[in-house]
Amino acid sequence: MLTLTVLQRQNLKARAHVLKPVVIIGTAGLTGAVLAEIARALKSHELIKISAQSGEREERKAMMEQICAELDAAPVQHIGKTLIIYQPQEPTPKNPTAKRLTKKAAARH
Repeated sequence: MLTLTVLQRQNLKARAHVLKPVVIIGTAGLTGAVLAEIARALKSHELIKISAQSGEREERKAMMEQICAELDAAPVQHIGKTLIIYQPQEPTPKNPTAKRLTKKAAARH
């Protein structure tokens, strides 16, 4: 599980303020399919909101800890039934052997 500094957490909370929940954890709880969907959302968005329909705060807290532990993510905030999770995106590796074509060279191909 990733850890964040106070300043990082504050910045992520500010960024997450305008976001809408992209995953909803229903009454069945945190199933494998839901966890896979959260992983896809984190890969694509880096910072997401999750709506958890569980009535118990401790249950939602346990869900957040499980998500972060299994997906190597960081908990940002748990407020009400909303969980905010962050997982930094891995930079795409650059291909050092790839050549950039100039406009003239591209026109010839």
